[in-house]
Parts: sequence; structure tokens; C-alpha cells
Amino acid sequence: MSAEKPWEFDTLALRAGTARSAFNENSEALFLTSSFRFDSAAQAAARFADQEPGYVYSRFSNPTVTMFQDRLAALEGAEACVATASGMSAILSTIMGLLSAGDHIVCSRGVFGATVQLLTTILPRFGVEVSFVSPTNPAEWQAALKPNTRLLFVETPSNPLTEISDIAALAGIAHSGGAWLAVDNCFCTPALQRPLDLGADLIIHSATKYLDGHGRVLGGAVLGRRELVMDGVFKFLRTAGPSLSPFNAWVILKGLETLRLRMEAHSTNAMEVARWLEGRRGVERVYYPWLPSHPQHALAKAQQRAGGGIVSFQLRGGREAAWGIIDATRMISITANLGDTKSTITHPASTTHGRITPEARAAAGITDGLVRVAVGLEAVEDIKADLARGLPA
Repeated sequence: MSAEKPWEFDTLALRAGTARSAFNENSEALFLTSSFRFDSAAQAAARFADQEPGYVYSRFSNPTVTMFQDRLAALEGAEACVATASGMSAILSTIMGLLSAGDHIVCSRGVFGATVQLLTTILPRFGVEVSFVSPTNPAEWQAALKPNTRLLFVETPSNPLTEISDIAALAGIAHSGGAWLAVDNCFCTPALQRPLDLGADLIIHSATKYLDGHGRVLGGAVLGRRELVMDGVFKFLRTAGPSLSPFNAWVILKGLETLRLRMEAHSTNAMEVARWLEGRRGVERVYYPWLPSHPQHALAKAQQRAGGGIVSFQLRGGREAAWGIIDATRMISITANLGDTKSTITHPASTTHGRITPEARAAAGITDGLVRVAVGLEAVEDIKADLARGLPA
């Protein structure tokens, strides 16, 4: 008799990881408790010593958080997941859980501004060295390897230029040097891209973005092989405490239920907006992976199911033109967050990447004329009409 057919993505998004209480509720329960009672002192001792399974303290073990972790792991095809308080705490927990003083990281230049700040202003104080390389040139990654390189870190698509990195190639480079490859999968989510299937060792998420999908709560996650996630990242989280709250876990669980539907709708709207922008006066260049004009278009088609919801574009006229189109909007939200059902617009050079050095911004291709739009789920004609307010007629 053949084994049962595995559940497909949409079924996993609704039902994977569900653990029901004695009340047998249909919707996932929200366990708002800081601690859990034991039947005896002996049981308490066994739980604290990891000799008996069970919940101890919500800093590191809570049923609602466990359901979120297990569901996301099922969607990513990961052995284990550790939830964190935010996307940045997921990156920090990965580094602090797996690396030591004297270790070396190779990182893409095309990453979120706060990630650059973490790697350049905080980690060096703890003896961790970082080198930055092109997100799209594997030869630079190979050349940057050192005997003490432990981690390669990449966002693909990158923030904000949607550059596409070859995950399989970078995994091969990392493994040839005895290092791990961590992929920030925030822009695509497992609905559009599964980095572990392409050879990555770890996946990082800012669950604040598309996993929640409604701009409500903060959250993060680290996924991968059990020994990396549980023996490394989890032990740091258990002690240091950058924990995801049960309430936020419950909210993001609800977001996962509609993940594929939303990501496909975001991608459809974003593609139409990107095509429309390519034909507008005043727009020098549009960055969107599904456009044939994108430098890594073929690679994006090979490792993603759709283009995602982020469109960036370069305007003639520098910051004045960029701020002009942002200030002219009436419907799109001016905010640096992304992944919301509502469209958002921002000027990366003065917001998300405003605290990094001008030299680092220039190296990453983030100019004063660049605008990033996280295309939402409004009627696409309304999105285009709102953007058109600040563009030449």
C-alpha cells in the first residue's frame, strides 16, 4: 500500500503544526501565559534539564509559538524553526548562536540598511569580521572566502534593487569553504521561493512583512537543519531572550493561511505597475525581477515562482524628483515598512538605508533618485493613478 500523498502548500498553510488543547478548538488557540505548571518537583527538574518534553517558560517554549514555528518549517521544507521577536533579532540570533570571535562573514552589498549597521558597527566589537561583495557576482564571493569564513549571508531578491543572487552557486561556494549559506527570504516567502531546496543551509525571515501580510505585528524566524537551528540559534534565544510573543505568533499564523494567494496577487499587481513605469516619462530605470529588462531575469525565473511585490525605480532629477512623487501620493502609504496588503512607498537613501555611509549606499547602487514601492492589493489602476500624480504628464 502506497504512502499517503503529502499535503500541498495551501493545505500546509492552513493546517500544518496545529496542536489542539483539551477543548478541541478548530482555530489555533492563543496561550497568553508566561509560565506552565508542573505535576511535581521531579517533573519540573526533568523539564528544565531537557529530560522530558513539555513547556516550561514562554521566553523559549509556548504552544502558540510552536505552532507558528512548525507551520513555517513545513512551508519552507525545513527540519526546524526558531521564532524571534523581529527580523533583525533573527539575524542577530543566527550570528550569535553559530559564530564566535575571530570568525568571518561574507555578506551581499544588497541588504537592508539595519543589517549593514549590525554587521559594521556592532559585530566588530565582538571580534566578528565582515566582507561585503556583489550580490550577483559569485566570483567575488569565492575570492572573499578566508580560512575563518563561517557564514555567507544574502538577500534575494535584494532590498531595494531586487537583485537576484544565484542561491545554488553561493551554496556551492559556501560549502567548498566549510561555511554555511543563510538566505533572507523575506521578499519571496516560501510561496515563491524555497532556498533550502537550492542548497542553502539557513533561511531568515522578517515575519513582520509578508508572513503576517497586514502590517500588524513584529516577528522573525530562523529555519534550517535541526542541529544548526536547535543546537545553535535556539540555545542563544533561550538564554538571551529575543523571543516572539504568543500573541504575535498567533497573528502571523493567521497571515500564513492566505500567504500564497496574497503573494500571487502582490506579484500580479507589481508586474503591471513595473511595466507601466517603464513607459513613463521621468523614469530612467525600473527594477523588477519579472521584467525582461532586469539583469537577472532568467535567474529569477529559474528560482522563483513569481516576481514578488517590490518594485523600485530610478527617477531623473535625484532626491527632489523622488520626494516629489512620494509627496504627491494620496492613497499609497508613505512608510518604510513593506509586505502589507496596503501599498507603501519610501525613499531608501534617506530612510531604510539612510544610516549607512554614503560610500556604502553608492556601492549598493542606492541613489538619491531611487524610489521603492511595495505594491499592495488595491485595484492596480488606483495604484498607477496615485503614482502618476508625481510623474510628468
